[in-house]
This record gives sequence, C-alpha cells and structure tokens, in this order.
Amino acid sequence: MRKWLKSAAVGCALGSAMLASGWALADDSQAKEPGTWQKHEYSFAFMGFTTTYSCDGLADKLKALLLASGARPDAKARPGACASGFGRPDKFARADLVFYTLTPEAAPATDKPVDGAWRTVTFSDHSPRQLSTGDCELAEQFRNNVLPMFSTRNVDSHTTCIPHENSGSVIDLKFDTFAAAPSGTPMSPKAGST
Repeated sequence: MRKWLKSAAVGCALGSAMLASGWALADDSQAKEPGTWQKHEYSFAFMGFTTTYSCDGLADKLKALLLASGARPDAKARPGACASGFGRPDKFARADLVFYTLTPEAAPATDKPVDGAWRTVTFSDHSPRQLSTGDCELAEQFRNNVLPMFSTRNVDSHTTCIPHENSGSVIDLKFDTFAAAPSGTPMSPKAGST
C-alpha cells in the first residue's frame, strides 16, 4: 500500500511539473501538428426536394458549415447567380464558396507553418446551431461535395434524408477534421526530447 501511495505521489508531482513547464499530456486529437493552408473555390448548386433556399440563405448556411468543419475564419460564401431576387426562394439556388482548409504537413514547405490539431465535429439537428432537420439534403450534399476538400478522418455518416418530408429525416454526421489549433493548446512533447 505504501509503495502504491509513493508511486501515485510521484506521478502527480511529475504531471504538475509538466503542466507548469507548458507541456501537457495530450491525446492524438489534442496534439499540435504543423500544417499549411490550401485554397478552394467551389460553385455549390443545391439540388433538393424538401427545402427551397434563397441564394443568400443558402450562402449563409454553407458558411456556417464551412466554419464548423474547420475552414479558416475568412471563408466566403456568396449568393450565386439566381433567377429570384434577394431573400426569395429559388429552386436552383447557388452559392460561390472561397475558403481555406488546413492540411497536415510532415515538413511544411512554407517558412511559417500553422499549428493545427485534429478535432471532432458533429452535424446533427441544431449542431451547428443554424442546421435543422429541413437542411438534411444540404448536409448530405455538403458531405459529398465539399467535405472531401478538408483533411478529415474517421468519417461516420448515418444521415438519412426522406424527400418531401422532414419527419423521418435524420442528420447524423461525425468526423475528425484538421483545423487551426486554439492558441492555448499545448504542444505535445516529441519522442526523445528532454
């Protein structure tokens, strides 16, 4: 018993010392890694049966999905060329996207790599806040057409959209995305460093 208590005390002291020196015990999803920004331009043409968006409404929803997925905060989603005027539903709503995603780099080619980290993102009803069941087909098209432009892993999708119905439709998408690390995230120690 005494040996176990001594071991626990040493472990706590070591953990406290690591935290005080700026090091943290971080799992794989919290460790910072260098990354570089990749620019993407995409014209998103919504094709759905259940919800009709105005072009500006579609752009707003897409920007929320871009930011939630880890795009750089300066992401732009602008209304595309639509037959209907501002704020009016359009069966052929379009939005033009310009955004940057972070790509992990073992040895960044740029002089100023960006600190990135893997984080888990979940799309469901009201996550992000702007997303609702009526956006099921939009979430599905975003997953198929835009999400591949991000660095992702562990994509788990159980989204089911029933045309012309909200009841029975489910947005259920979870994935890890490589995004800019929060400024307070500590670097994990490298193997062999002292």
